[in-house]
Amino acid sequence: MGGQDWTEREAIPAIFTESATASAEVSGYYRSEGEGTRMAELAAEYRNNLYMIEAARVGIHKPILAALYAVHRRPSLADGEQGLGISPANRISLSQVDTLPEQVQFAANTIRSLTDNLVSRGWHSTDLWDAQQGRYTDAFLRAIAQGFAPPPSDTVSARLETSNFEALRQAYLDDLALDFSDAKLPQNLAYLDTALLALVDRIPQHYRGLPHQREALLEAVRIWRNLSTRESAIAALEITLSPTGTTSGTVTDESHLDAPLLQFVQRIGNTYTGLPYHREALIRLVQLWRQLDSREEAIASLAADASPKADPQEIDPALIAFVQRIPQHYQGQGTQRQALTEGFRLWQQLGSRAQTLQALGVNPEVIAQPNPDRETLAAVATQIDRQLLEFVRRIPTEYQGTNEQRAALVSLVQLWRGLSTREQAIATLMDDLKQMAQAPRNSPEAMPAPQPAPLPQRPTRWTPNNIQLAASIIPNGSFTWSEATHGGTRMPPDQATVDAIIRIATLAQQARDRIGRPFIVTSWYRPPAINARVGGASQSRHIVGDAIDFYCEGLTGNQLYWALDPWWPGGLGRYSNFPALSHIDARGHRARWLH
Repeated sequence: MGGQDWTEREAIPAIFTESATASAEVSGYYRSEGEGTRMAELAAEYRNNLYMIEAARVGIHKPILAALYAVHRRPSLADGEQGLGISPANRISLSQVDTLPEQVQFAANTIRSLTDNLVSRGWHSTDLWDAQQGRYTDAFLRAIAQGFAPPPSDTVSARLETSNFEALRQAYLDDLALDFSDAKLPQNLAYLDTALLALVDRIPQHYRGLPHQREALLEAVRIWRNLSTRESAIAALEITLSPTGTTSGTVTDESHLDAPLLQFVQRIGNTYTGLPYHREALIRLVQLWRQLDSREEAIASLAADASPKADPQEIDPALIAFVQRIPQHYQGQGTQRQALTEGFRLWQQLGSRAQTLQALGVNPEVIAQPNPDRETLAAVATQIDRQLLEFVRRIPTEYQGTNEQRAALVSLVQLWRGLSTREQAIATLMDDLKQMAQAPRNSPEAMPAPQPAPLPQRPTRWTPNNIQLAASIIPNGSFTWSEATHGGTRMPPDQATVDAIIRIATLAQQARDRIGRPFIVTSWYRPPAINARVGGASQSRHIVGDAIDFYCEGLTGNQLYWALDPWWPGGLGRYSNFPALSHIDARGHRARWLH
């Protein structure tokens, strides 16, 4: 029964993976295609990642790389893969195109070179790109299918062999449909160019010199000018960076890039012609500017909003950093107390000063009395300060990023810093973000290390309704409910499962104390559906809740087995395929196995 539980391998070193479906990652994203295969073929997800990286690098449409792989699947490569129809040309030798990553790289270079070649021969943007459908035109796909031999002066492109146009077109449309479906893109993308140019036109007013903003503009320069690296894009701007010495080493100040980058952006409106790589450069700009996951998300986001205005949540790290620093800077000054009180009032959505005082544990009538004595006022101030600072300490763990919470904290910043407007407060928070991005780890400007919230009082008995993830399962124990429940994603459904988790935690603590090393838990409680998904036995103790898979740094599973075997009262397992992994469970009898 326990001997089948080895199949879940989660949150452990590279020798293990979360489930059987992730085994491709362990072997370098390869999937076997049977006996006698020299090397296995890369998984489709990994190939797609290669396509995305190289397409973004040169500013071409990613589905064309997937289509070239689908229709060519030659030559056979040294890494066991099939190629994209790329062969040596000019200075590109056979050894340079003999793996799939190299095939994808040179295929991307060659498609960009073909694009430039056609433009030089008089092709216009509309000949290359269908703006309404958001794809290459059939005319351009036909040109790709005819193959391409780069001119001798082109030292970064290889030869693209011919292919069947209809097959290439269908493979291209199939991959495009997948991208559209995943991102839920509108079927008509006629809005895209107008939205891109509208956003770019307003960037100078919203540029704050934040690292991700600078990176977005720099990527646009690189793709637009067909440059291979970030360094070459910087060199093209003809700017020399200034190293700034710090206590922890050297931090590069890249603010010198801002002026030429903004000058480049300001010229885009007059130079944009709708060529595919121009469009891809701007889509990439939007993706990085808005910190989105993919090209398609950037396109979808422009359908609703073409403004470069920062997302309100961008200032959240600066807000949290600000409140984390308050306790060390609070001196009980009237303006500081007023700022915190107003922030508290807005956070709690209280309507009046009296309600706010009551929420802080102060009777408003005491203050309302004529000529209150000094001792009374001092006591009230002490009570308010204590409650306000307690409120501040809770903010980092309670903040959910709602509009009301954010507005409360911005008002707190505004009053604390003595600023006239909310916009000024936000501007100072943006400056804080810039400082935190470049600050050495231990400097005062760096983001403070997060602090855990104080643990609530332990209940007299754990139940499914009162579990505290950060709390130890047994008093003063080493194992937490977070470990047992996979970070709270697998909560016990009933009291029997809770009791089973406590039972194994009690025994596991004894085992840990004997071994003298931390147990790094890879799997504990597994609901039946999850257990089945990862290939666990149908009667696995993980379903009950009283089984743990774990390893100890520096020890083998055999060492743990031998150390625990003499006294462990339940199930104890080890695995030949995973020599660091061990299994213990709290069944009612001794059971031992080597799987």
